[in-house]
Amino acid sequence: MATVITVQADSREECAATLARLCEAHGWVPRLPPMRSAGTDRWIARATAAPDLVVEGRAAG
Repeated sequence: MATVITVQADSREECAATLARLCEAHGWVPRLPPMRSAGTDRWIARATAAPDLVVEGRAAG
């Protein structure tokens, strides 16, 4: 399984903007668009390392 990166924020807009910025900067691929986290009233979004990205000396995908 690829590495999964999770962003949490107080607003949908902040969550989406942060995920987009991190994906662009690191070559990650968005996998889960911002959605409300059950029970926390926060927004979460996820990304994974791109298949050809090398993480800690290993292929991430």
